Amino acid sequence: MSGRPTAMLEWVAKGTAAFEADVHCLTGLGLAGPSYLPGWSRAHVVAHLARNADALVNLLMWARTGVETPMYASPDQRTSEIEEGARRPPGELRAGLFEADGRLAEQLAALPDECWGATVRTARGREVPVSEVPWMRAREVWVHAVDLNVGTSFDDVPREVCAGLVDDVAAGFRARTDFPPVELRAEDSGRAWLLGMPGGSDPVVVTGDLPSLAAHATGRPVPGPLYPVGGGSVPGLPAWL
Repeated sequence: MSGRPTAMLEWVAKGTAAFEADVHCLTGLGLAGPSYLPGWSRAHVVAHLARNADALVNLLMWARTGVETPMYASPDQRTSEIEEGARRPPGELRAGLFEADGRLAEQLAALPDECWGATVRTARGREVPVSEVPWMRAREVWVHAVDLNVGTSFDDVPREVCAGLVDDVAAGFRARTDFPPVELRAEDSGRAWLLGMPGGSDPVVVTGDLPSLAAHATGRPVPGPLYPVGGGSVPGLPAWL
């Protein structure tokens, strides 16, 4: 993929607005409360989103200048900055998020068209065109808006983003053999995804609407019913990301 990813940039803008609106609603006690992520408060989620924005700015700088600029200097740097950020006073934490969001939005808007095909490397070592950066951010802001546990659910996530999330999970789980394969079928779009590697048995087929399938695939609270074909319970999935 190359060229300015206009649709994904719109998903980033909408997801950022949704996440920031939820953060605006949180008091100091609310920020200290638990998120949906084990071991993380809501403040940890906010600090993570701020640092992720700056990390993605690094990739945009890399694409624009040709000078290798990793997302993070090290995994330890990422972890320590999130922990430090989560301990900041609520006003500082919010301001840091909004400022980081602003820097990222500015750099996304300013990146020249000819730079969108430049190759950069993610924190996991994957080489990608920088045109994937908006998707990387859209994924973060929408999923973590749900993780804040203050009202946003996968029903609020754009359907195209939900489909992209299941695409990501299916790609990441394609070669996994540590769980029975599952086929997710979206009743509202006609799409289907196979999660896991087919083995000696047919995959368990689970149907539902796209937001609920995306929530289940990413390990988040499911807003609507899911139906295993043939009855039984919905099979669990390994942790994603």
